[in-house]
Amino acid sequence: MGKLNNMGMLDERKDFIVCNSQMKDKKIKCDTDSVEGSVSQRACVYCGARVVLNPITDAYHIVHGPIGCASYTWDIRGSLTSDSEVFRNSFSTDLREQDIIFGGEKKLEGAIEEIVKTYKSELIFVYATCVVGVIGDDIDAVCRNMSEKHGIKIIPVKSSGFAGNKSTGYKAACNAILDLVEDGDEPIVKSKTKVNYMGDFNLAGEIWILTDYLKEIGLEVETKITGDSTFRELKNAKNSALNIVQCAGSMIYLAKEFEDRYKIPFIRISFFGIEDTIMSLRTIASTMSEITGDKNIITKTEFFIERKLEEIGNKLDFYRNRLKDKKAAVYVGGGFKAISLIKQFRDLGMETVMVGTQTGRPEEYETIRRLADTDTVILDDANPTELEHFMRERGADILVGGVKERPLAYKLGVSFLDHNHERKHPLCGFEGSINFAKEAYESMLSPVWDIVREYRKSVGELNG
Repeated sequence: MGKLNNMGMLDERKDFIVCNSQMKDKKIKCDTDSVEGSVSQRACVYCGARVVLNPITDAYHIVHGPIGCASYTWDIRGSLTSDSEVFRNSFSTDLREQDIIFGGEKKLEGAIEEIVKTYKSELIFVYATCVVGVIGDDIDAVCRNMSEKHGIKIIPVKSSGFAGNKSTGYKAACNAILDLVEDGDEPIVKSKTKVNYMGDFNLAGEIWILTDYLKEIGLEVETKITGDSTFRELKNAKNSALNIVQCAGSMIYLAKEFEDRYKIPFIRISFFGIEDTIMSLRTIASTMSEITGDKNIITKTEFFIERKLEEIGNKLDFYRNRLKDKKAAVYVGGGFKAISLIKQFRDLGMETVMVGTQTGRPEEYETIRRLADTDTVILDDANPTELEHFMRERGADILVGGVKERPLAYKLGVSFLDHNHERKHPLCGFEGSINFAKEAYESMLSPVWDIVREYRKSVGELNG
């Protein structure tokens, strides 16, 4: 961390970075807007809203703005579906210069008319982008009028990119979900054995794995928010006994609103890594046992955990023996995932030398600091310059991140593990722990890195 002052860092960024050993009493600055000019890795408000709402399988998404916004987020998550595939489409009003001058409300009305006529939709989300926030199109009025005209649900999403950061987009998406859930006069029929699963987006079918887990211990998932969910399913969300929150960054606001409005308590869990998977199952079982008065849930859970551990057996030992003492760098979206990744790497005998998130919360960073080693560098809302500097300085062997971090890792000759939207295999639960270790092993110990190191050494770039 001694190089902190001469690495070309913006002065305004220094409060967003701490080193565990040297800054024990310093709290990391987080959960704020990005510093201007820092080239943040964060996405915009619109993107934050879109990634949350996109997996609703029978929803239509109209991006009211230039075509680039719709193109950037087309099929943005690798979410799988057991229902409709319409959510994979991206519709845009494709605003041009003339629309910016004279307004785009008529164009938005035309787009809604076309979708209703062509697809017979029941649910449409309309996203405001930066330019719409500037020119002042009243998307609320357009959505309200068109909804009354066609008798379907059309929800405006206040997601102009300059209005905040990715977390602001999460909140906009949650407000849209609340609008959907509160619509109608259906009575609330509480079920003591049904839960809502919040903050899983069914990447590589992970929500199916987790619903099977819960079924094994006697619980049923009423509503999945939002992976593999449907319009009708979301409307039933207020009937559940408990909200299980995985991605707290995107869903904690919604969970708190559900607690205030519908008196549904929530718990925070993570199914990444064996340690957190076991802890989460036990937390769910304990909470639901108190709600239902059924102690058998706890017994079923312990039997299930024992069976899954027997299935895994010593499969992880192969990877532990080969990955011991390797160094990992982590830069992911939410704090909950970073916390689980530190534990996963520790279980594999690896050291996490750098940890960063885009939307981590103060309490999550406190947990990260307790778990991380003394010299671990911890960053909030980092930029590529900072990531490169600390990965080089700490000698990271692998970077865990998303699509924007992959090129940086390869440029530095560092292996990469995709823990974001684009992956095609599950990383959650007991099965996912094996997949995670296997991918880390195959990436770090690939023969290609020997070739890269030899080449860079020959041209004098290894430590350049």
